[in-house]
Amino acid sequence: MYGPATKHGNGYTYESSFVHAGGPTHPSPAKSALLTITTHGVIRMFWSQNTNRLEETTMELESISASDELITHASFASEKKHLLLAVATTSKQLKLIKIEIQWGQASQADKATGRPAGNLSPSLVEKHLATTNWLQGGPGDSSLDISMIELSHLEVLPSVVDSTGKNTTPPMVVTARSRTPTESSYQGSQSVVDRWEAIEQKQNLPSAYEQLGGRRNSISSELPAVTQLQKVAPVTANKVVVAFQTTSFGKILVLAFADGTVEYRDRLTFEELYTTQELNKVQNLRQIGWTFTDEGPCQQVAFSPTFCSMVQMGEDGKIKWNKLHYPMGDIGNSMHDAQYCGSIAALTVTAAPSMFYQNNYDDLLAIVRPYTTKKRFVQDLVTELIRILKIQIDYSEEIHHDSLVRNGSLQYCLSIMNALGFRGDFHPRSFQGKFSMLFLNVRNVVVLITIASNTPVTVREKLSPLDDPEVIETLVGCARWALDLIAWLMDCLFELMNDNHFQELLTRERFHELAPYLHEKNNVAFHFLMSSSSRGFLSAICRRLAHLEALSGRAIEFYRKQSAVVEGVAGGRAAPQLQQAYQAMQQVTSSALVKVSEVETLLTGLSNEIRQAYQIFLPSLAKSQNNQSQGKQLDMTMKAARVQMELSILLSAAPPAPFLQIIKKFFNTDLPAFRNTVDPGRLFFANYDLLEVEDDEHSLAAKKARGMVYVDVFKRMQIRPSPNKQWRRCSRCTAVMEDVFGSRSGFTFVLGQQRKCSCGGQWTLLPKGHVA
Repeated sequence: MYGPATKHGNGYTYESSFVHAGGPTHPSPAKSALLTITTHGVIRMFWSQNTNRLEETTMELESISASDELITHASFASEKKHLLLAVATTSKQLKLIKIEIQWGQASQADKATGRPAGNLSPSLVEKHLATTNWLQGGPGDSSLDISMIELSHLEVLPSVVDSTGKNTTPPMVVTARSRTPTESSYQGSQSVVDRWEAIEQKQNLPSAYEQLGGRRNSISSELPAVTQLQKVAPVTANKVVVAFQTTSFGKILVLAFADGTVEYRDRLTFEELYTTQELNKVQNLRQIGWTFTDEGPCQQVAFSPTFCSMVQMGEDGKIKWNKLHYPMGDIGNSMHDAQYCGSIAALTVTAAPSMFYQNNYDDLLAIVRPYTTKKRFVQDLVTELIRILKIQIDYSEEIHHDSLVRNGSLQYCLSIMNALGFRGDFHPRSFQGKFSMLFLNVRNVVVLITIASNTPVTVREKLSPLDDPEVIETLVGCARWALDLIAWLMDCLFELMNDNHFQELLTRERFHELAPYLHEKNNVAFHFLMSSSSRGFLSAICRRLAHLEALSGRAIEFYRKQSAVVEGVAGGRAAPQLQQAYQAMQQVTSSALVKVSEVETLLTGLSNEIRQAYQIFLPSLAKSQNNQSQGKQLDMTMKAARVQMELSILLSAAPPAPFLQIIKKFFNTDLPAFRNTVDPGRLFFANYDLLEVEDDEHSLAAKKARGMVYVDVFKRMQIRPSPNKQWRRCSRCTAVMEDVFGSRSGFTFVLGQQRKCSCGGQWTLLPKGHVA
């Protein structure tokens, strides 16, 4: 768990803590199960078999004995290796039940391979723990208000570790009863939240049994512990509870009321939290002064995973979205402003767990969009997220790119930059938005080509994506897009090489003006080569393109030999669909505007020079910062300094000053030599619509005049809306792809890698013929 953020000077340091295991899981890490319960006490578990078939397991609760006793409310919670089930019945009984899932797994030897062998055969085992009456005093008690004897909410909360990290508090059952005012009553709104702790107590053998000398040694005096529901003091509120949820792994409770207000309470003490402004130790945006925009009356509430927004159903039945905002003017413009710095820290603590556990945080991006006009807001937010999540962004020492491709956390940070840098289809992206958009898309292309070319051993016998024409057609689109990207980057670099003003900035005195000038031109090519992570993806895509060119060459040669054999035997035949797909691939890879091998050589040389520069100037820099640094401590200081420099480049700042000579050599020697191997005119006049990067005023006006043409994220081809075709659209970055289905196993396997957008956002399914 991330947070809180503790004030330290003009910034914050972030604490983190471990949380205990979350309970039973499906034997296959990528699969899950759903449990339901009926009013008659029948539990159904829907789960996925190893063959991906959906199956069902049922169990009838023995604890619900009477045929006329119905369950009115129920709640599940994960507790260590089992589930806890709390149920409330029509007879006012509150029951706590332990549910154990026995999956009937494969043998231990089979588990060692990481794959469950054979089919699963799960069963559910019930153990009754405790029973009490949730209506203390009984329904006949005249002191109770008749309107308060109906339950509105029931929750069972698992055990949690207290603030010391040493003691574990027991599970708790929580109920809510509410009263709404009526015209005939003088009483106002009220809610009562009752609590019971599930306490284990030892049983003592009665002394009479101890005196049975003849059997004293034949029986044990130790009896198993029993669970009892121990009532805790209730909490009352003069308003009606309409929603009850937990956050921060069950350590904080969130109550929503019918008047639109929201309360946060501590799980251990039930004391209300975040009621006053607190900037020294920040866990929530409410401590900084953020509130929900509208606190009007409502009947139902559903919170987002980040709790930064909620959907409310008003008294008129209409649905509205309510989000957090800062109502007290401007938050400031830099980390030196208390409200600005505190808001960045609270946003970081809020977003970090969502990014780590891959939950949705799109509403957080929506509430911060008004602040993207501030000069460094996006950079400051992403910097803090990289700090708290300890994300690797330095790949200057990496030769292979496996760890870079698998770095999902870096993808999510770039996704934030991409989403916040998007300003509409007919407006230019911000510098960070343009850079991150290309970064995410080149990463997606690398992943798709890698997945299609390297089928996992576990499924290699069942499918071969490279034998599927639909897969090859998709790879053709990916190759065309990647080659366009490389050509466009080289053309942008040639433009800088011929820019006299840019060349004048390559001096020690004016080097600090370099980044602002590139931001003004919105030219991201320079930073794309200087950042080790984006440069790593460029090198990776060059190798993938070389692989596809060689693959298509071998395939064409195979079909040529096969055709010769067939002609000699059967008089020839038409080219199959797979052969045509490989012919298209060969045509695309062989007609590139630039030679991929030459580009990779250029990138390799630049990477080597940057690596050598780091090795030369970092030791002296580290020693100047700390004269006592030696050995491992010196290495750690050097690594930290290199990370900070790579982070600055990634977030669009200028490279470190010691890179100046490398940059001058690149633009005055290496790049002119590379330019002699290509036709600059063809690069300049080439069509780069597939990249969606042309953002000058003329290009945007022409784009608007001819009508919007979209690029399919998966197939990397231009598409237009059609009444007969359905699209998916990313809820975060607005990218699109056709909603396609594969009949062949190879294409289905590759398509499965695109279950999310290239930015990591969720797909939304649009109506046919619609783009929004």
